[in-house]
Amino acid sequence: MIATVVPGGLDAFQRLEEQEKVHWRKLAIDTIGKQCVNSGQVAVVAGHFMFWPEEEGAGRPVITQNDLNLFTHILYLDVPAEVVAQRCLNDTERIRPSTSPVHLRKWQQAEMTHLRRLCCDHGILFSLISPHPTLLNQALTLVHDFRHHTEKHNLSHAETTLDKVIVAGQGQLKTVLVMDADRTLAAEDTGTLFWKMCSSSRRPRDEDCPLKTLFSSPLGYSYAAFRQAALLYEETADNEEFDVLCQIVASAVTMHPEFVSLLQLVAEQQHVGAVILTCGLRRVWEKVLEREGLSKTVAVIGGGRIADGFIVTAAVKAALVARLRETHQTYVWAFGDSPLDLEMLSKADQAIIVVGGDSRSTTMDAALLNAIDNDGLRARQALLPGHSSPRLDTTKLPLIQLTDPAFVNSLTGRRSQFALQILHATDKNASRLLTTPTRDATVAGPALREAHRRVGWFLATEFVADVIGIEEFLIPHVQGHLTIGYRLFHERQTSIVALMRGGEPMALGINDAFPLAMFVHASCPEDIKLHHLQGQLTVVLVDSVVNSGKTVVQFVQHIRNLHATIRVVVVAGVAQSQSVSGGSLADTLAGQSNISLVALRLSDNKFTGTRTTDTGNRLFNTTHLP
Repeated sequence: MIATVVPGGLDAFQRLEEQEKVHWRKLAIDTIGKQCVNSGQVAVVAGHFMFWPEEEGAGRPVITQNDLNLFTHILYLDVPAEVVAQRCLNDTERIRPSTSPVHLRKWQQAEMTHLRRLCCDHGILFSLISPHPTLLNQALTLVHDFRHHTEKHNLSHAETTLDKVIVAGQGQLKTVLVMDADRTLAAEDTGTLFWKMCSSSRRPRDEDCPLKTLFSSPLGYSYAAFRQAALLYEETADNEEFDVLCQIVASAVTMHPEFVSLLQLVAEQQHVGAVILTCGLRRVWEKVLEREGLSKTVAVIGGGRIADGFIVTAAVKAALVARLRETHQTYVWAFGDSPLDLEMLSKADQAIIVVGGDSRSTTMDAALLNAIDNDGLRARQALLPGHSSPRLDTTKLPLIQLTDPAFVNSLTGRRSQFALQILHATDKNASRLLTTPTRDATVAGPALREAHRRVGWFLATEFVADVIGIEEFLIPHVQGHLTIGYRLFHERQTSIVALMRGGEPMALGINDAFPLAMFVHASCPEDIKLHHLQGQLTVVLVDSVVNSGKTVVQFVQHIRNLHATIRVVVVAGVAQSQSVSGGSLADTLAGQSNISLVALRLSDNKFTGTRTTDTGNRLFNTTHLP
């Protein structure tokens, strides 16, 4: 290209001063870029990174900023220095200075070191290609992959892989466990182990673990960074060598026995499936599962090689969990340990943070706290091994044990067993006392509204606070210092909806307990607008009485049409027993996640009030109206 753009061609270019050469090099690469844009084709450019005469102390890079701005991938042909030296001697068409193999190798090492750094800094994917009988095929395979592989293509391939796993369940899967692998299922990080197992000759120069260097570069944990990781594995070993290394790594991995037992139990359940979703090496975890006898019942979705067709990033993890819920209509339990898992955990119905010992992620606490406080993550933590210290505090992040029968039953039970959580105080003395004035025919108007308000406050503090959770915050102590107080978890991101008009007094009582919550009046479902739900995490629907549940169902369906995953808590003074145990309310809400019913009492009475017996009329002294 330089010969084309420079007047007088390559000979004229070589006679120019160095600064003039920079101008024409930039013009050449810009011309190539324009041709690619105009033609829609990929350009494969052969060029130099630096020149280094043997008599000079250092090489002179000739790559320009324009090159770094344009290139998306750089393949470096790592030909042995002896071969290069011999080829130079055999080239009789050009006059080349004599260069020793020792100097050529030093030149190559300098180029590879500088290129790796520059590529990381500029988001360019870099890989070595070593001489091999299949070198041309290897290069063509990579170029073809580079041409077609985008983040969209990557996600599509990952989704197709997930879909095949779900189809294999023959439509019986109702619950899916999605598990991170490294430092979640086991204490080890298989990526770190892999590079330790590699001989130093296979690793990039002066790097014990190139992944650490890569992920601490400007690429971070981006799509490009994981693609670069795949290229690192690609250049380190051929397929056969890679498989052997994966076997060695797998043999050094010990799964937590709690997870082995849990996955063995899951294998016996036709309606429950398990998927390992790893940013690491798929082949290693397949071999670990084979050893544990779980390979036929637990799928592994991950990458490691270009041939896998995709890599797994934090965004891919989150997208696949969302796909399981929204497309495949499964209830998802997600397990993870690091910041890369937080988006996935937030998308799941149930989130479990696995907390390890010394090998735990050092950046997780701050990221986890931010996810809980600002992004609405609701999660619990499992300590593996059990003597590990918890993350954060157990109010923000409650403890669970993977072997606890109640936990296991909630995980393996049919979805209908836990879709509608029902909490009530029917048999409590507090309920009897609070109910008395609400049933007293002589109590109406302001006195009855006050009685309903007290019921709302009681249900809020006794049950709703347990359903949603509470969080700590600092308050001024009466003795003059700061101390810890408690409020509803994400109280400002809670909307209390009073179903008018009978639900308003109870809703006000709930608002008394949760004063930072939004308060909304709704006479019909359409009164709840999108802006009432945007940025919110929980909706508390409040009505004085739930009979057939038809009205509540209409409200829930409307809310879920506006916001598919928001938590819904239905609060009622009285709920008709049949509607919540087997009637329309239970039937319609079966299978939906994040929904609970809180009632002061359940009643077998199917009586529907009119005029003087209607709760709304009694509350507002309108019993005389037709």
